[in-house]
Amino acid sequence: MIEQVEIGSLHLEDYQQLLQAMKASYPGWQGGFWSSDAIQNLITKFPDGQIVIKAGGVVVGCALSIIVDYKKFGDGHTYKQITGNYTFSTHNMDGDVLYGIEIFIHPDYRGLRLGRRLYDARKDLCENLNLRAIIFGGRLPNYHEHADKLTPKQYIQKVKSKEIYDPVLSFQLANDFHVKKVLKNYMPEDEQSMEFATLLQWFNVYYVSDMKNVFKTKTDVRLGLIQWQMRLYKDLDEMFSQVEYFIDSVSAYKSDFALLPELFNGPLLAGYNHLSEAEAMRELAKHTPEMKTRFQEMAIRYNVNIITGSFPSIENGELKNIGYLCHRNGVVDKYEKIHITPDEAKHWGIRGGNSLKVYDTDAGRIGILICYDVEFPELARLLADEHMQILFVPFLTDTQNAYMRVRLCAQARAIENECFVAITGSVGNLPKVENMDIQYSQAAVFTPSDFAFPSNCIKSEATANTEMILIAEVDLSLLHELHTYGSVRNLKDRRRDFYELKLRNPQKP
Repeated sequence: MIEQVEIGSLHLEDYQQLLQAMKASYPGWQGGFWSSDAIQNLITKFPDGQIVIKAGGVVVGCALSIIVDYKKFGDGHTYKQITGNYTFSTHNMDGDVLYGIEIFIHPDYRGLRLGRRLYDARKDLCENLNLRAIIFGGRLPNYHEHADKLTPKQYIQKVKSKEIYDPVLSFQLANDFHVKKVLKNYMPEDEQSMEFATLLQWFNVYYVSDMKNVFKTKTDVRLGLIQWQMRLYKDLDEMFSQVEYFIDSVSAYKSDFALLPELFNGPLLAGYNHLSEAEAMRELAKHTPEMKTRFQEMAIRYNVNIITGSFPSIENGELKNIGYLCHRNGVVDKYEKIHITPDEAKHWGIRGGNSLKVYDTDAGRIGILICYDVEFPELARLLADEHMQILFVPFLTDTQNAYMRVRLCAQARAIENECFVAITGSVGNLPKVENMDIQYSQAAVFTPSDFAFPSNCIKSEATANTEMILIAEVDLSLLHELHTYGSVRNLKDRRRDFYELKLRNPQKP
């Protein structure tokens, strides 16, 4: 089970955990490790520059940095010089470069892209402080294996061309850093690198030379909608190879959210054709706990909040239609379909849930309604009362008529609740699966209706009935302006003196 992942500031009380993670990360290291006094010094001088990742509350990685006036050092410096003989006396808040002095991930937690999060946190810090660049010296831990045949320059070129893998340089190149030059005697105690290092740099393209301490609050949120092709799979592993392909693709576009359709795992029902439809759906529900775990891991590894669509699940003996919001920090929330269609009740025996809430994420406050639920305006209005900014609607519709009910109601929810609404479903045919044989979908992102938004209230839409991903970016700051200054203000102008809407006996999911 993956623990909750958190990224935040380093504190001195984290030191013993930090030391254990350092030792595990550098087996065979001949140099010393950072002392508690050195860490305290860094925290005192530049607390924002000391970043840690914790899993289950335990430190599993860190990124340490200082700010320097780089022209005082130039490109020919050593690690000892840039750190002021490890005293960090070179730190200067009026400097122009964020200098990285340490970064590592515990080996037990590699492969989850946690290192990328640390680099992204550094980049955010560099942009927020309006610094010109990030620079650091990078080790070449595998160079000693090739030093008899390759010069440092040749080794670096082969790493760039992916002929050789270096656990440090390969990762840094993948994170948009480029090699500025080769350093000699950068860190003499680094025997694995044969005393060589690469001087790496990342440019801050938002740097403004005549402004300091610029902070731009990020309000743009990128949505990745997966329009899923229904096809037969031999087992769960084969299906998840397709799922991971799409999550990887959505993540590559730096999306904040990935949305999958309702009951997209329906193809696995083909293995239960010898059972009744209701029995087959209960057999399908047995996959749900493992699917939850796989999605949780992918959310962390691909650094994207995943809205898993929905699956059948046995809840206290009843068959429910549920899904999960897998946050990219490892937290998992559950949501339920509240309104069950006549066919779901008749053929599968699914029962409606009794939970409704808004979820706080690192990219806004969101609500999730499954398919039929969006056709009941009360639910979205209750979520809007809790300051929902984006409503996600995974759906499963067979005909264009059914799809249009979902689509038009979703558009209405965006207008009347002054929020963004994202919908996606499945396409294709499943002739071997009873009661799930045809699909119709056109994924889309809808907006409110006012001057700041598209005139047709459609931010973006996919090609109908085609397997694809739809990437759309929405600006949450426009919603605040709309609530306050819109031509009409549906939320603000309600006659609360005349009517009200509230939940009866609300339950938490």
